[in-house]
Amino acid sequence: MPSFTSLDQGDDLEACVLRFSDLDLKETRLINPSSSLKAELDVSTKKKYPYAKKKAFALFVKTKEVPARPLECKEKWWRCCQQLFRDQISIHRHVATQHADEIRHQTASVLQQLAVTLNTSKSLKSEDNRIPLQEDFSCNPDVSVWLPDISCFSPDELISGQGSDGGEVLLYYCYRDLEDPHWVCAWQTALCQLLSLTGKVRIATEGINGTVGGSKLATRLYVEVMLSCPLFKDYMCKDDFKTSKGGACCFPELRVGVFEEIVPMGISPNKISYKKPGIHLSPGEFHKEVEKFLSQANEEQSDTILLDCRNFYESKIGRFQGCLAPDIRKFSYFPSYIDKNLELFQGKKVLMYCTGGIRCERGSAYLKAKGVCQEVFQLKGGIHKYLEEFPDGFYKGKLFVFDERYALSYNSDTVSECSYCGAPWDQYKLCSTPQCRQLILTCPACQRQGFTACCVTCQDKGRRLALSPTQNSFKEECECTARRPRIPSELPRQVRLPVSLEPRLDIGEDGPRVCEQKQHFPRPAQS
Repeated sequence: MPSFTSLDQGDDLEACVLRFSDLDLKETRLINPSSSLKAELDVSTKKKYPYAKKKAFALFVKTKEVPARPLECKEKWWRCCQQLFRDQISIHRHVATQHADEIRHQTASVLQQLAVTLNTSKSLKSEDNRIPLQEDFSCNPDVSVWLPDISCFSPDELISGQGSDGGEVLLYYCYRDLEDPHWVCAWQTALCQLLSLTGKVRIATEGINGTVGGSKLATRLYVEVMLSCPLFKDYMCKDDFKTSKGGACCFPELRVGVFEEIVPMGISPNKISYKKPGIHLSPGEFHKEVEKFLSQANEEQSDTILLDCRNFYESKIGRFQGCLAPDIRKFSYFPSYIDKNLELFQGKKVLMYCTGGIRCERGSAYLKAKGVCQEVFQLKGGIHKYLEEFPDGFYKGKLFVFDERYALSYNSDTVSECSYCGAPWDQYKLCSTPQCRQLILTCPACQRQGFTACCVTCQDKGRRLALSPTQNSFKEECECTARRPRIPSELPRQVRLPVSLEPRLDIGEDGPRVCEQKQHFPRPAQS
């Protein structure tokens, strides 16, 4: 069940902020209201605490509203914690007993907004000049003003085709300074709930990063609202939204939150800013650069590095030919990887890419700040946009995505293999051992033999759990994770021929055993 840390602002705000994991699925540093907020408020605002608590409760309940089924006497029901409530008494009882912490957070947010509104109104009385558009937008407490009119659509129209065949998933980001990310967060929550979208939206003072799924009508309306919003209309265009087949089913819920970074690199945006990135190359320009890179005769003297700045489990099932794919588990390890292997980039031209382009924005800025590269380029729109234009280009294999689809397929190439038998295989599953969240590649034949864990350690834990179901206190302990260096060190010869040190599990009479295997990803033969 998600936890709520809403920062609602204003009398009519009908939204709350959901806490969620980031695109690396591990981040938990959500910006929360100050625990000492009440002590910091003036006396007049403290007196409004009962009102703020009632309002917080009402707003929380309001966000759970869903249309009632046709022919029902009531116009609305409520859905919360995967339960459907048909009357106010039951939803009120549920919220009061199950979401007390969220209501306390939201009450603090309402009090905070009352204090801000009071200070703002005082300052406005002494000003003669009109407030800039952005401040007008962000200080307007009524998010409904910035929601689309869906009265011309029936509920069925809005949710029809939400399945993987008829729905759609949007992937986008926008770097631009936001003065009030909490307001944007509340607006995004209300917008997505109105359109029955699920997914993840991450907001910070440096911008917004989202991936949402729903019906094609809902995603179309979402894009239209984003492009007409005063905060983003001058910074985004329709081409900035990457689309793929999917829908609301690709995400278990809607998660929206305010963080320090819209993609977690682990370095404050004040130190490494998105405003100083590498040179953006269109998919066509990037394709030509990769073609030139692969055609170079003497790879040892190449002045170019094709750098994949994604995580190892992403590049494992799909990558550009001849790339350097760091064996890192999180993007927050990327800066340390650059620092540890800085000599590799000395005097080099770097061609950098990631899934949708967002990691390259600050990743390229970090590499540029080191001052060792000849030049740093990045693929605009990421692999997603490249594959739309060059499905049979230099990118081979699948494109990993951070939702329940795990991967998108644009070509028939399989570049990875089953961890147990080595057969070509590229469809991820979660490790079958409880409490382990590692992804595993295991082919159908090995799955039928019961090999469904990520490593020998987890496979053994799974067997013990099957024999003694009461032993449920196992900690996450993965042999495959412990073996991998947190920050790998590359050798100069690996720049063009990266090596995967991922162990393969060989199946013997006594079960699986670890067999160290080095798999090379050579350049294609020249025709």
